Amino acid sequence: MEKIAFGEARLIRKGAEASLFAATWHSLRVIVKIRLPKSYRIPELDAEIRSRRTIREAQLMREARIAGVPVPALLSIDPVDAWIVMQHIEGVRLKEYLESASRLEGQRVCETLGRLIGRLHLRGVIHGDLTTSNMVISSGKIFFIDFGLGELSQKIEARGVDLHLLRRAFSSTHFRRARELFEAVLKGYAAEAGREAADEVAARVKRIERRGRYVPER
Repeated sequence: MEKIAFGEARLIRKGAEASLFAATWHSLRVIVKIRLPKSYRIPELDAEIRSRRTIREAQLMREARIAGVPVPALLSIDPVDAWIVMQHIEGVRLKEYLESASRLEGQRVCETLGRLIGRLHLRGVIHGDLTTSNMVISSGKIFFIDFGLGELSQKIEARGVDLHLLRRAFSSTHFRRARELFEAVLKGYAAEAGREAADEVAARVKRIERRGRYVPER
């Protein structure tokens, strides 16, 4: 962190792909995402991979914002050292919000969520890790965070995998209401992307789930 000269940097999450720091930058509270070098990779290849993924994530955030989907403001990017500085979103994760929300409120929020996912997919943005831990409720809006595993794609398979991940997140974290929450998401998705697109992606989710059942345990 010394090279980047942020103030009061604090590690908040260390992942396999990147580390997140809460910091101050020009008197602003920010999140700094850094893709640290991997010693097991050839240095030149490692630098290329980290740079490419950093640029891609910034591009996905930009495309999401153009689509009208709330994301943290992108403040600075350095592809060489593989870091991104973004707005710190003050709020509560959707995961915790749904745990305390009423049934009607949960459905309302998930319908809004479905609309936002529809906007992303119409723009060709695949989040790649669509779980309620990667969404934050702030000032009445749902912000999408962590596009590190995302991609640009118009393929129905990619859209299906996105929604499959969300459905699986509902089942593991909000299992008592998982079905109704996911149905609310599909309702919002259809309102934004059209009924035909929603039916197609819902059918693909089912196909993906059926494939998963036959994957042998490791």
